[in-house]
Amino acid sequence: MSSTAARALPSRGTALRITPAIFVGTRRAAHVVERNVYVYRRGWIFLVSGFFEPFFYLLSIGIGMSALVGPLHVGRELVAYPVYVAPGLLASSAMNGALFDSTFNLFHKLKFAHTYESVLSTPLSVADVATGETGWSLMRAGLYAFSFMCVMAALGYVGTGWAVLCYPEALVVAFAFSAVGMAVTTYLRSWQDFDMVMLAIVPMFLFSATFYPLTVYPSWLQVLVRLTPLYQGVALLRGTDLGIFDWAMVGHLAYLVVLGLVGLAATGRRLSALLLP
Repeated sequence: MSSTAARALPSRGTALRITPAIFVGTRRAAHVVERNVYVYRRGWIFLVSGFFEPFFYLLSIGIGMSALVGPLHVGRELVAYPVYVAPGLLASSAMNGALFDSTFNLFHKLKFAHTYESVLSTPLSVADVATGETGWSLMRAGLYAFSFMCVMAALGYVGTGWAVLCYPEALVVAFAFSAVGMAVTTYLRSWQDFDMVMLAIVPMFLFSATFYPLTVYPSWLQVLVRLTPLYQGVALLRGTDLGIFDWAMVGHLAYLVVLGLVGLAATGRRLSALLLP
């Protein structure tokens, strides 16, 4: 091989230097995910516990309330009440999976275990921490969403074959709540502050058109509900599950993606302010 050809071939070190930063950051963030996997190896029961609340809601509605409520009109479609409620509960399941780790667990690591001080003593950065914790929240939410969709299918509560697209959409819902949940948690000072978090989550769960059509609310409440991220997720998943597509669904999807990106950026800034000297 000539010396000219040898100089043209990049060395191993050069190959590492020209690797795009985004891929390097992704590999580093994967170590944060890996740590969470190891933590939950012996506490797997806590990992799956959040799935049961929407699951029990779905069973109670299918067994009891559906006989009282009857079918509902969605657009031009007439759907059974459990089929109407199931996509909303799927969105709630994704929300639960994302919020548990991005709020309660993040707060414990940040304020009491001081996990991130140790993490930042390694080559990992604050951006890697934020990305890794978001990725772990999405994995947990994805587990919840997949399990819930299997239950929906087993009970016959799936609207159409388009329901397979509800899974990636549920991950988008989880991304939005995970990122915003982390950003909000960085402002909390004590466990008592989580009362304010629950004060936001519970009404959102009950009023975001999960159980009733939005038209049953007064006009001023409809406006407030439309502004909530869970309503955006419920409307997106319900339309997809029933095969009812319109341009409003693009707006729902864009809302969730933008909210997630803003929350992730805010989390990075807040963690930098709290953890870096």
